[in-house]
Amino acid sequence: MAAREYPSEGKRWVIDLDLEKFFDKVNHDILMSRVARKVKDKRVLKLIRRYLKAGIMADRIVSVPSQGTPQGGPLSPLLSNLLLDDFDKELEKRNLSFCRYADDCNIYVGSLRAGKRVLEFLTGFLETKLKLKVNREKTKVDRPWNRTFLGYSMTSHRIPRLKVSPDSVKRLKGKIKILCRKGRGRSLLTTIADLKPILRGWFNYFSLSEVKNTFGDLDKWLRHRLRCIIRRLWKRPSTRFRKMINMGITEETARISASNGRGPWWNSGKSHMNFAFPKKYFDSLGLYSFVDSLSAYRNDLRTAVVRNRMPGGVRGR
Repeated sequence: MAAREYPSEGKRWVIDLDLEKFFDKVNHDILMSRVARKVKDKRVLKLIRRYLKAGIMADRIVSVPSQGTPQGGPLSPLLSNLLLDDFDKELEKRNLSFCRYADDCNIYVGSLRAGKRVLEFLTGFLETKLKLKVNREKTKVDRPWNRTFLGYSMTSHRIPRLKVSPDSVKRLKGKIKILCRKGRGRSLLTTIADLKPILRGWFNYFSLSEVKNTFGDLDKWLRHRLRCIIRRLWKRPSTRFRKMINMGITEETARISASNGRGPWWNSGKSHMNFAFPKKYFDSLGLYSFVDSLSAYRNDLRTAVVRNRMPGGVRGR
């Protein structure tokens, strides 16, 4: 939320800092010296050193890394915070507004000129003192609403609103497309059951978004894909005609749709398929809805706020 507050205070330029192959190029000696400041137990230090030196097998050949930390490991984010603690203190000493998680860091400034000046200093600090290389191609001084931080972006209003970044939406659609391709030949219920944990986890992460349109558009797009799966199952024109009649479509519309020569994606987006398989049909099958989940989340949030404002901490019934 701090990333949203800084632009509303007038700091409407951001340094989107990218460290080149951060987890691959962490210097072990510098990292261990930072860890030793916090950890005094030599047994723990020895264990962490072994963790960093653990061999990597590729093509049946084990290689021992001289730098970097294992990506995806539970200890890597903690170690990155210890290594970049000096970087945080330098930013605080210069009274800079920033948000950082592991190697993702955004610094907010009041002008483009100030951003370029701060970036030049920080690049020298990181590369000289911490032996980390700044990716000059990906590191940019730009408007906050043009950049992405931890999957989020924001609007360009005077008081910005958080929103899901386009790249995050694109990645989710890619996962759904792969799963829906696997769903061909399987029951729709099985596909919906496989989708549910992906959709729920994605929403839980992005539930802080204040722009509702993204969730509504995703719901519509997802139902379009599921209607496409249904349409693909109707391989013959006679089957399509019979199925649509059974779903309440008029004979003329069913006849045109059954033999129009268009593909399943085009047909599944038309009004007759929306009529035959509306939202309530997919709700009955247990399809996860982003819009419904967002409404429930905001209602719970409002209820919690009201309860906290009650005198004496008394909870309402």
